[in-house]
Amino acid sequence: MNEKVLLIDDHTLFRAGLEDLLTRRGIRVVAAVGSGDEGLAAAINLEPDIVLLDMRMPQMDGLTVLRQLRKNTPNLRVVMLTTSSNENDLVEALRSGARGYLLKDIEPDELVVALREIVAGKTVVAPELAAILARVVQGGDARANEGKLANPFSELTPREYEILTLLAEGQSNKVIARNLGISDGTVKLHVKAILRKLNVSSRITAAVMAVEYGIRVEAANAEH
Repeated sequence: MNEKVLLIDDHTLFRAGLEDLLTRRGIRVVAAVGSGDEGLAAAINLEPDIVLLDMRMPQMDGLTVLRQLRKNTPNLRVVMLTTSSNENDLVEALRSGARGYLLKDIEPDELVVALREIVAGKTVVAPELAAILARVVQGGDARANEGKLANPFSELTPREYEILTLLAEGQSNKVIARNLGISDGTVKLHVKAILRKLNVSSRITAAVMAVEYGIRVEAANAEH
């Protein structure tokens, strides 16, 4: 990954640790700053490809910085890296153009993978927040179209269907593998097949689709 990364976070120790973590994994960090004002200036002067942005900061919060960054540089990939699992924060960040919403307790290797997926054009949301995002989507007009569309899950195998129900619950590949007694690699292969068959680019989109169509309810009813 050759993209230049800018870090904006007011916590000095976290910022320093994250910069070291990314650098040791071959990711170029062009600057690590502690305020929104510094971040906006650095984004203009250094022209990063990706910004990792904290949500909770004094004076100028993450959402304000995000919106200004997107206004200044519409094509800039901004990723929220935060402790906040608040529904409003998640929704407003995505509506404001964030390309990712990740939690700070993410495993280092998973963060690197997420950044690569974002570089590839995907929007990545922490798996733990899948259920929250799904509820938001479901609360809109998704149900208005229920029954009017063909079943998009008809091509899934029973195992893929089972894994999709677990994705809809926000489970990670590791947790799914442990629950089903299969390897992480096997889960990844199934997830790839699910995304291909549903014609979507991310697991979060697949999870949202599952909840929109009530797949978990259907799965439960099929067992009885």
